[in-house]
Amino acid sequence: MPTLAKTGNEAMAEAMRQINPDVVAAYPITPATEIVMIFASFVADGLVDTEYIPVESEHSAMSACVGASAAGARVMTGTSSQGLALMYEILPIASALRLPIIMSDVNRAISGPINIHCDHSDTMAARDFGWIQIFSENAQEAYDNLIQAVRIAEHPKVKLPTMVTTDGFIISHCMEKIETLEDTEAKKFVGERKPEVSVLDIEHPVTLGALDLQDYYFEHKVQVADAMRNSIQYILEIAREYEKQTGRKYDLFEKYQLDDAEVALVALGSTAGTTKAVVDELRAKGVKAGLLKLRVFRPFPAEEIAKALANVPAVAVLDRSDSYNGQGGPLFTEIRSALYGKAKTPKLINYVYGLGGRDVTLDELRTVFADLKKIDQMPAYNYFGVRE
Repeated sequence: MPTLAKTGNEAMAEAMRQINPDVVAAYPITPATEIVMIFASFVADGLVDTEYIPVESEHSAMSACVGASAAGARVMTGTSSQGLALMYEILPIASALRLPIIMSDVNRAISGPINIHCDHSDTMAARDFGWIQIFSENAQEAYDNLIQAVRIAEHPKVKLPTMVTTDGFIISHCMEKIETLEDTEAKKFVGERKPEVSVLDIEHPVTLGALDLQDYYFEHKVQVADAMRNSIQYILEIAREYEKQTGRKYDLFEKYQLDDAEVALVALGSTAGTTKAVVDELRAKGVKAGLLKLRVFRPFPAEEIAKALANVPAVAVLDRSDSYNGQGGPLFTEIRSALYGKAKTPKLINYVYGLGGRDVTLDELRTVFADLKKIDQMPAYNYFGVRE
């Protein structure tokens, strides 16, 4: 298995090269530009058979992806922040039409003020558009998740668009060692797309994108919800198959020193790696600290998370996005809803942090763990890392 030094963007571009999609439609935006820029060089050098479509906006990119996928092509794209926001009009159309488009999304703050650095506000704003969402802690996971995303999205029992995320600049532009599949192994794992219908099949005509009013709109939306809910089992099946091939284990989430933890954090993305360092440090001092690192945010694995956290007395949920006076950040409200009504639940608090790329320090995470020792005295909703 080849070992390479790659940034997160390079890792995702390498995965795309091995997947060799039929169509890529994209428009550049920082910090995701490199992914499609590198891939465009693969097209120019004849390393892939992809039809690369340089469009005039992200809205056009997703529109082109919808058309190509409806024609039966395997389709990929990449974007970030305002680019993802410009796609919002088309994202729920892709899921409603059950088109397995794959997106590399580099998490970046939503403007304004204008900011090009990491938080999760772009992805979280799209959480209810019917897209599967998979978060990556590092470049290795970005590569592995993107390879698996093809099989997940195209599974005949799923057929939902899927986005794989990395943290802007923290992962996208930082280099680390990753292990990749051989080209032949990657090609065998993803296989060929076998669409059930194609708008180009004139012998078997179909209608896509029809007007859908009070008569059937509700029923069709419930089908998307059912597909999202049922996708959990197939995400796990594909992860187990990937583990057999690579030795790298993936699940809906990772439990790190969690089974006997007395205090624990829940986190997404690169912050999980920083948290692991603090957990190890606290464990060496006799503190039973732990971490739940969520990998799959949509579909949200509520029952599984409730079970994993049931025996932890105190838990802090970290949100790298804000809901602006909602009942906590997006991840916190999901976790709290998952725990509601359960016989055994932890005490729970929320921290919003790291907006606009603000650094997350070891000291700040140590403070969060310390706060959990006095959780009864803490407000439910908190910030850390913000200057007062």
